[in-house]
Amino acid sequence: MVVGSEGPTCQLRSVAAAHLISVSPRDLIRAEVGPDFGAVGAAGDLRAIVGALLTYGLVIAVLMLVVSAIAWAMASSSGGWHTAQKAKLGCFVAIGGATLTGAALTWANWLLDIGPHL
Repeated sequence: MVVGSEGPTCQLRSVAAAHLISVSPRDLIRAEVGPDFGAVGAAGDLRAIVGALLTYGLVIAVLMLVVSAIAWAMASSSGGWHTAQKAKLGCFVAIGGATLTGAALTWANWLLDIGPHL
C-alpha cells in the first residue's frame, strides 16, 4: 500500500514540525537533562580536600618564589648571569604555578556549586 502526500506520514510530519516550532529555546534550557550531582553525598568533604591540597600548592609556590627571588638577587649581584637567568625563570614558574593553583581552586568550587543546579 502506497500512501500519498495526504496520508498519515504527511500528517505526522506536520505535527512534528508544529511541535518543534512551538518549543521555545527557554523551554529547552529548562529541560532537566544531565547527571544528578546532588546525589554525591560527600561534596562538602570533596570541597575540603580540594581546598586543603590547593592550599599546600599555594604555600609551595610562594616558598619557591621566595627562594628563586633570593637566588636571583644573589646571582645578579655576583655576576653569575646564567644562574640569575635560571632563578628569574624560577620566579616566573612560581608565579605561574600560584596563578594556576588559585584558578584551579576557583574552578573546582565553581564546579561544585553548579553541580546541584544541573
